[in-house]
Amino acid sequence: MPRQPPPSPPAAPAPVVCRPARRLRAAAGLAAAGMLLAAGGCSSPAGPASQSPSAGTAVADCLTQALCYAPRQFRVAYGIQPLLDGGIDGRGQTVVLLEFAAPAGSPPGVTDIRQDLARFDHLFGLPAPRLQVINSLARSASPWLANGEEVEDTEIVHAAAPGAAIREVLISDQAQDSPAAASADVAAALRLGLTQGAVISFSHSWGERCFTTAEVAQLNSALQAARSRHVTVINSSGDLGAVANPCPGAVAGTFPGVRGVNLLDADPLVLAAGGTSLQASQSTGAYASESVWNSPPGQSALGFSASSGGGFSQIFPRPAYQDGVAGIGATRGVPDVAADADGGTGMAMALSDGGQSYILAGTGGTSAAAPLWAAVIALADQYAGRPLGFVNSAIYRIGRSPSYHRAFHDVTTGTNTVQFPQQTVTITGYRAASGWDPATGWGSPNAHVLVPLLARYASPAAHRA
Repeated sequence: MPRQPPPSPPAAPAPVVCRPARRLRAAAGLAAAGMLLAAGGCSSPAGPASQSPSAGTAVADCLTQALCYAPRQFRVAYGIQPLLDGGIDGRGQTVVLLEFAAPAGSPPGVTDIRQDLARFDHLFGLPAPRLQVINSLARSASPWLANGEEVEDTEIVHAAAPGAAIREVLISDQAQDSPAAASADVAAALRLGLTQGAVISFSHSWGERCFTTAEVAQLNSALQAARSRHVTVINSSGDLGAVANPCPGAVAGTFPGVRGVNLLDADPLVLAAGGTSLQASQSTGAYASESVWNSPPGQSALGFSASSGGGFSQIFPRPAYQDGVAGIGATRGVPDVAADADGGTGMAMALSDGGQSYILAGTGGTSAAAPLWAAVIALADQYAGRPLGFVNSAIYRIGRSPSYHRAFHDVTTGTNTVQFPQQTVTITGYRAASGWDPATGWGSPNAHVLVPLLARYASPAAHRA
């Protein structure tokens, strides 16, 4: 598809962003959602092209097939709607999304994010987004397109915290070529992101054993800077269950086969988000139950299982906030929390086909859980009247408290065992259990109870992991 020329700029033009589609975890999650993936692309800020669209034609509609939830039902299930009804909608807050640059592609795998957001808002009655993209690191040449995962990140945050501003910090796609490039470029993006907003969400990671001690320290130093600036950093825990993601430079779709966890989520300074399969009322959104997200090989376009990443670090010792938690040994346990990652039960997202038609597909992968939690933290920041910053200690304090079962949905069924049929290999994972477990952490949010507790327990002085 030829690159579109930019429209006439508004009085205060914003920068632009791009993102790739070659990422293994993104492919696993979005393939589970039944979405079409292409070669990657770029997005622009919601601006002149974000006029109200006509209704158009839904060429695929997960809502009519009961394979997703409308944003309101999704918000009800996770206790977000009562906060919005009470005026806690993220206003005054900024959520930073770390994204990757990518070449252009064709719809629906790659779309114009302005058109997607405009249709999403039109369909679901949301206000126009305040979206800005910072392109100073990657200097992308493809300004107006986005692939499905970028749309997923943005629409989830916008649906759950519609009053929050969204800033996307663009990372060069070359960061995915080697561990050295990944650690340097992601660290730079984190340092830039912490100057843009108080909540950072990143939906990609690589096995922690891919990195040298110096590279791990480089990333940890950037996370320490975020902690000192009272910035919360959330990372998705991965889509390969008890198996670590392939290293930077690996070919997507190859058998990783190494048991372990990923960076950045293994770092104790990160809030790691795992994945669930949500069951709720299609009409009201009333919460029913959740289990560990685990899609069998037959439901994954990659030919092997996709499941909530979780397990134990081989690099980081157990942080103080995990002391005494049943099921955690001498090293950092992952994840801390979870949310829906099942493409058959996700929130509906709108993807344009480049014309008047569009697709409604369910969000999927733990890359959907991370932005949902970023939106919840933004709501908590607004509620508290200050950035909460490092929230892990507060999360674990709430998990140990009598309020736990009101503030969280405890996930107690399922495992993150994964199968690789072509290699006839099964990697045994971990079972969900009452309380914390290495598949879904403490579980998913019941935000209208959790947010006030976070505001209470996340003290400005609580910055020691």
